[in-house]
Amino acid sequence: MWSYYPELLAKPVPRYTSYPTAVEFNSSCGAEEYVRALRDIPPGTALSLYVHIPYCQSICWYCGCNTGAAGKIQRLTAYLEALESEIALIGRLLGGRGKVRHIAFGGGSPNAITAVEFVRLLDRITTIFEAGIPQISVELDPRGFTSEWALAMAASNVGRVSLGVQTFAPHVQEAIGRVQPLADIEKAVSALRLRGIDSINFDLMYGLPKQSLQDLDETLVQAIRLRPSRISLFGYAHMPDMIARQRRIDGENLPDAELRFAQSALGYERLTQAGYVAIGFDHFALPTDTLAIAAEEGRVHRNFQGFTDDPNDVLLGFGASAISHLPGILLQNEKNVGRYRSMVSSNQVATVRGVGIDEETRKRGVIIESLLCQGQVHAGASRMLPQADILDIFEEKELICRRDGKLVITEAGRPYARHIASLFDQFRSQQETAAAA
Repeated sequence: MWSYYPELLAKPVPRYTSYPTAVEFNSSCGAEEYVRALRDIPPGTALSLYVHIPYCQSICWYCGCNTGAAGKIQRLTAYLEALESEIALIGRLLGGRGKVRHIAFGGGSPNAITAVEFVRLLDRITTIFEAGIPQISVELDPRGFTSEWALAMAASNVGRVSLGVQTFAPHVQEAIGRVQPLADIEKAVSALRLRGIDSINFDLMYGLPKQSLQDLDETLVQAIRLRPSRISLFGYAHMPDMIARQRRIDGENLPDAELRFAQSALGYERLTQAGYVAIGFDHFALPTDTLAIAAEEGRVHRNFQGFTDDPNDVLLGFGASAISHLPGILLQNEKNVGRYRSMVSSNQVATVRGVGIDEETRKRGVIIESLLCQGQVHAGASRMLPQADILDIFEEKELICRRDGKLVITEAGRPYARHIASLFDQFRSQQETAAAA
């Protein structure tokens, strides 16, 4: 079991799905910079696309995603029209340069729209970008999953489906506003496998209200029994001041920091004992899964979908709040759906903020990603630390070590990986220096 050092975990740190993180995004980077970056993409560049559907049939109280209730059909129809307009606009600006290799649909819940609408949207994307046969992944809400959706997934050559499971404990489900019986998950998994879709991910969570260690253990047992090829085990982040829907969750019912740590450790222990390979700090995959193979070969990366085996340097995001990553720049679309629709309907690029990446920032991003994805970085990286002895406490507790010219996060240091990586974050260091002053 991991050792719990509360003093090392006391400071909140980012999840680093990008570097710089979204906190550093600002209005100095926007549509003009996005258009320029698109036109600079060389012909033949491998592209990944992310398509955001910011709607769910019902809203879960814990959720921090940019999503709202689907409500009236007209609302979804208007959004899909705007989304197709944006896709067409970016396709024209790209001018046939680039080769689409990956397409990911997320949200919200992509199955807030109908299966027919999904097929039409995917066909539109592959036609505009001449995508050929890309790798396609889709996030789905099991509560809205139907046999029609299973058929649509198979007919569309979807290779991976991610199901939002979170927990199998009924009383915890009620506490987070997401009631979905185990039978619903079993039905969805069976329907997908029946149609040849075996690459299935479960999103699970710890740190939820009223969730005991036993509750998590029982959820893990059921998940292992169903044997998805990947499991993501996320810690719930309670931010009711920023996310209004989380105010329905009583903070008094949340596990304390020590119990959260024990839950994370239990997840690691149970899943690795069951044959899953640990990737980073919250992903697990069966040895035959492409993510586990990429981890073995040192090819895992980190992006807005978490740990991934997608190697592409260019990610184009579509939809309200979607983020794009191009060489030297990160950019985000307008978050408000109404304003997003208005912009694209006027033939405007919907990008409103972002951040440039200079050479020092790029190097720091490589270091942070290497620590989180490979668990190590070249020892010379220590020259970019704000002070020479900042790693000492982690070394004294054997959470990191120096081996063969590298800084290596030990197995005991895995739960501290983000905190170790944050030491190389120039923006966090600047904020702390300013606060101290």
